[in-house]
Amino acid sequence: MSAPQNEKAQPERAQSVENQAAHWSRRVRLWTGLLLFTFLSTHLLNHALGLISLGAMEAGRLWFLGFWRSPLGTIALYGSMMTHAALAFYSLYGRRSLRMPAWEAAQIILGLTIPLFLIAHVVGTRFAFEWFGAADSYTRAIHLYWVAVPAIGVKQAIVLVVAWTHGCIGLHYWLRLKSWYPKFFPLLFAMALLLGVVALLGFTQAGREVTRLAQAPGWVRGMLRAANAPNRAGLIAIVWWRDAIWYGYLALLALTLAARGVRCALENRGRKICITYPGGRAVVAPEGSSVLDVSRTAGVPHASVCGGRGRCSTCRVRIISGLADLPPAAPEEQRVLDRIAAPPNVRLACQLRPGGDVSVLPVLSSKAQASAGAPQPEYAAGQEQEIAVLFADLRGFTRLSEKKLPYDVVFFLNRYFEVMGDAIDSAGGVINQFTGDGVMALFGVQEGPEEGCRRALRAATAMIEGLKEMSENLAEELDEPLRMGVGIHTGPTVVGRMGRGVALYLTAVGDTVHVASRFQDLTKEYACQLIISAQVAERAGLDVSAFPQHELAVRNRTEPIVIRTIEDAGVVLGI
Repeated sequence: MSAPQNEKAQPERAQSVENQAAHWSRRVRLWTGLLLFTFLSTHLLNHALGLISLGAMEAGRLWFLGFWRSPLGTIALYGSMMTHAALAFYSLYGRRSLRMPAWEAAQIILGLTIPLFLIAHVVGTRFAFEWFGAADSYTRAIHLYWVAVPAIGVKQAIVLVVAWTHGCIGLHYWLRLKSWYPKFFPLLFAMALLLGVVALLGFTQAGREVTRLAQAPGWVRGMLRAANAPNRAGLIAIVWWRDAIWYGYLALLALTLAARGVRCALENRGRKICITYPGGRAVVAPEGSSVLDVSRTAGVPHASVCGGRGRCSTCRVRIISGLADLPPAAPEEQRVLDRIAAPPNVRLACQLRPGGDVSVLPVLSSKAQASAGAPQPEYAAGQEQEIAVLFADLRGFTRLSEKKLPYDVVFFLNRYFEVMGDAIDSAGGVINQFTGDGVMALFGVQEGPEEGCRRALRAATAMIEGLKEMSENLAEELDEPLRMGVGIHTGPTVVGRMGRGVALYLTAVGDTVHVASRFQDLTKEYACQLIISAQVAERAGLDVSAFPQHELAVRNRTEPIVIRTIEDAGVVLGI
């Protein structure tokens, strides 16, 4: 291998190792996080038993400790705690930008805060149990938190809320990329909220019961003796270790931030790359930075639903220039790209770390939602294909609406759109848009133009029949029967999901769409219900020789389009 090839291969190997480390770091954080969430859920369920009685809490505690204080449970729990914390520090150290979405910042801050509240609780329960044989029963703990030192009880309530919120946020932003999650989100949210509330209520109810018991002479002394509470020397040792671990944690956090600062300073003195964004904005950044890191550092709006973990694909960018010099996608990134059928010039911004200058174009809006990262049909990404396009319009609606109250107009239109929508759905079409009293629908997006044309003709017949029935039902409110005009054309179009935010939907653009719209307008001139092109009849295998034929001159076309005008669409048979 020549020297230049060696120079190019070394950064690629380094990036591959870094990507692999980041991948396994995220996986282990997820697994340990799920285990800690399971521990917390069972702990809250134990708290909730306080709504029954203090005795129920103590009975539940035996089952709770039966697993979590077993050798396996101890290794799993404390191993997960330390691993999860260590990976959080590693992730903080590895960040090249501290700019991030609010949810991600909240998740990090809550996660780093939890140990500051939790250290005293762990030392005062598990450490005291292991060192002095003290029984950390609910009765003793609640007496401390509720009666002896209420300020500690407030802190415990806070850590409960903080830990549960941190866990639920992490779980939500992991699950929301699953296709089934939106359907079950309301139920899961209600369950999470309910568990947190009943745990606090159980703690409160148990506190009241312990307060009542503590009023009996000698009860507190007997309870502490039964729990084998540590003596003064033991309490001093517990406090010393609590403070040592607490300040040690803060020191580790400070060292992590300092090490990150040193690393960033060294990187800024090293080799630079230039990333160019739409509009010609160029951002210079240290080599090794991901495109998403650069966007965040420079304040360039960039979508990233999963927070840069390489799962959602919403940060993907189209490479405008510099594609040949980019390192290949790691297997994890490639799996995500394959899932969304991304073309070769599309990469994930959170995983792509260019070794040289590159020009990129974010594919999605910076406000893209999780659904934008779900696997999409090939046609949704944008492609040219032949389909059938249908346009329909209600005749005389303006005159009709002038005589009605606004409430009546809304009711009428909603009923009209329901009838039209049912006809299109039953024929297998895609409702593209409702505008005013007009409808546009696409047919054959997945089935092909032949089946698309047949389905479009079925839909047109059903729409006209549906309008006739609606007209009969509203006869007392109408001066004359409702009428409509429908135009259908087939030909090449560009199909894809277009729009912004909630207005992002599957649509088609091109000359075929404009021609179909013009057909619908011409139904007024020819006094008919339906106009179709000769191509539609041919694709559908329909004999239309009995219907009047006309030639239509179309702008930008050298030859006219042959159309058939059908006065009564109900006589179109064999479709």
